[in-house]
Amino acid sequence: MNILFMGPPGAGKGTQAERIVNKYNLPHISTGDMFRAAIVNQTELGITAKRFMDEGQLVPDDVTIGIVKERLAEIDCKNGFLLDGFPRTVDQAIALDEILNNINRKIDHVINIDVELSALEARLTGRRICTDCGSTYHVMFNPPKISDVCDKCSGALYQRKDDNSETVNSRLSVYTNQTKPLLAYYSDKGNLTNINGLNDIDMVFSDITSVLGS
Repeated sequence: MNILFMGPPGAGKGTQAERIVNKYNLPHISTGDMFRAAIVNQTELGITAKRFMDEGQLVPDDVTIGIVKERLAEIDCKNGFLLDGFPRTVDQAIALDEILNNINRKIDHVINIDVELSALEARLTGRRICTDCGSTYHVMFNPPKISDVCDKCSGALYQRKDDNSETVNSRLSVYTNQTKPLLAYYSDKGNLTNINGLNDIDMVFSDITSVLGS
């Protein structure tokens, strides 16, 4: 089962993705993970991506698409994957379709966690992430048992620099202008399901699994 996760920043994709990969035993593939792996493995594309990242520039589409192609060819993706953070544009979605067509695969489900943009600022500014294991929390909606301490590994929690109120509106604007058109693209393909992300975490997970099945 090949799943694509979508939704605006702060919609809760990370929390739900962790639950989905555990339930269905799928690799969770995010753009950041792919870049880090390619850089650590010193692939040609990884070295190229690092050069752009070190200079503070966006990694060009052709490099990003190449890294995605490398990652999806790895053995742990043979029985499916959950792809998160890619594609971000319609052009990237078309490239992803070409990659999957070449290996006789397709996206089975596109899950969009839908949250009104007006409700996202509080979510984004309240998010906290573990410095050690990367688990995500929220000071209001999903707080740790001990303030600023990860429940899983006791690592310290921090706020991402791009989760402060000064940058949130800019991130949401980028999402609206570039990524939201993907919803129409996948809706036309007939594999898009919108999930109400304003429900509590357990309800959102239940709604997703009702789509994916057992």
